[in-house]
Amino acid sequence: MAEKKVTFEQAMARLEEIVKQLEQGDAPLEDALALFEEGTRLMKKCTTQLDKAEQKVSKLLAGPDGNPMEEPFEGEG
Repeated sequence: MAEKKVTFEQAMARLEEIVKQLEQGDAPLEDALALFEEGTRLMKKCTTQLDKAEQKVSKLLAGPDGNPMEEPFEGEG
């Protein structure tokens, strides 16, 4: 069966739910392991999506010679 497409935002929201459940510490071991496994899969999916987004941004910011132009991010200080 094919896994349904999950957006980055949906995956992050689910990860937050999983972390809260695991931090409570009252889940049976088997359930906690299943949550941990799901969280690991979601984390890998999010990391892959972030890597792809970074590559796309690098392409969009490529200079005239085709090499990415790096500019410092000024969002947080």
